Amino acid sequence: MKSSVYSSVSEAVMAARGAFGRYSELTLNERNEILEAVRTAVRPKIAELAEMTVAETGMGNVADKIEKLKLAVEKTPGIEDLITEVNTGDHGMTLYELSAFGVICAVHPCTNPCATLISNTIGMLAAGNAVVHCPHPRAVRVSQYLTGIISDAVRNICGIDNLVVTVSESLMGSTKEIMSHPDIDLIVCTGGAGSLRQAMCSGKKVIGAGPANPVAIVDETADIEKAARDIVQGASFDNNLMCTSEKAIVVVESAADGLIAQLERNGAYYTRSAEQIDRLYNTAVTEDFVINKKMEGQSAETILDTAEIPHRKGIKLVVAETDRMHPFATLELLMPLVPIIRVKDFDEALETALDIEQGYRHTATIHSESIEHMNRAAKKLQTAVFVKNGPSLLGIGFDKEGHTSFTIGTVTGEGTTSARHFARRRRCTLTSGFSIR
Repeated sequence: MKSSVYSSVSEAVMAARGAFGRYSELTLNERNEILEAVRTAVRPKIAELAEMTVAETGMGNVADKIEKLKLAVEKTPGIEDLITEVNTGDHGMTLYELSAFGVICAVHPCTNPCATLISNTIGMLAAGNAVVHCPHPRAVRVSQYLTGIISDAVRNICGIDNLVVTVSESLMGSTKEIMSHPDIDLIVCTGGAGSLRQAMCSGKKVIGAGPANPVAIVDETADIEKAARDIVQGASFDNNLMCTSEKAIVVVESAADGLIAQLERNGAYYTRSAEQIDRLYNTAVTEDFVINKKMEGQSAETILDTAEIPHRKGIKLVVAETDRMHPFATLELLMPLVPIIRVKDFDEALETALDIEQGYRHTATIHSESIEHMNRAAKKLQTAVFVKNGPSLLGIGFDKEGHTSFTIGTVTGEGTTSARHFARRRRCTLTSGFSIR
């Protein structure tokens, strides 16, 4: 059996616990050297990992997965994210620093398996932890391969083996066993609702990424050409597998026709035909009113072909005009098929967006030149990621501003997570002095 992949939960957790004991003795500079070694080891494997992910999961496309992996490698913050706080006064000094939790159980989705694993591993190692990865059953092989690359890089630079490990089989039972293991100190769950429920019942500290249904608002003041370009870019990226990608469009009536024309110009297929929408519905949603897993992460052209709808070549996104209660608006489809809903004014747009977002507080975008509209939307929606006048991708660092994160803690409140969230905040007080004011 190759290093870092264990056949039993107890072996994996105990190996990580032993590695953590050694890792906790290293300095911050030594941690930083390890993180750079991990980045260096993963870079030449990015294209291979993207191809393996598409082949194993059957979702998304290689080109966009390459971009996600590059982002995770280059823009996930390391030890620089571990901020130190200090308060001084007449009677002494109080210092707040961030220390490791210990061994983390990291649960990953099939939508972004490698990008999430890379980003979380960098942050977790930066915070001083060891990690036991629990990949999605649809991404086991590529996750094991990536874990081995990272584990080898760590061992080669510092001699510590098993700092990052996983198990040979990914099953709900084994994931639950890892979560409840007494040597697991923190659970970071980027998986589905079932995994999150298990994590929340574990009695451990949990960082939980919940469901999402991101909505894009377009008002009458928006730059319509840019709004359309941005929405198509965000909603079609990796076939809409990103939890932050636009899943619905709400547009003010006076801007609707212009926006639709620009969406079509940017590669969208638009329809308001009841017959075509029924075909799309039967393609995307099952009789049990759940997402058709076979269509998750498929291309827009595949969706149209499956629905037997004729189309031109090069379609990136399917846009169906519906009302606010249509399943396309209420379900997180995870495919490049989004509804567009017309409303009379901004007040109705915001009310509709709130209904569609469903209080998940995950992600929303707005296209507007009105500061008052942008501020009202941000305040009312209260999402962890809010993007103004850009594609949803900007919310996780694709614009070169802000750090990258593939775990957005909506249920537990951390938002876009980074190294500081994978650490414990500790307080140390020293009396008598250390104030130079």
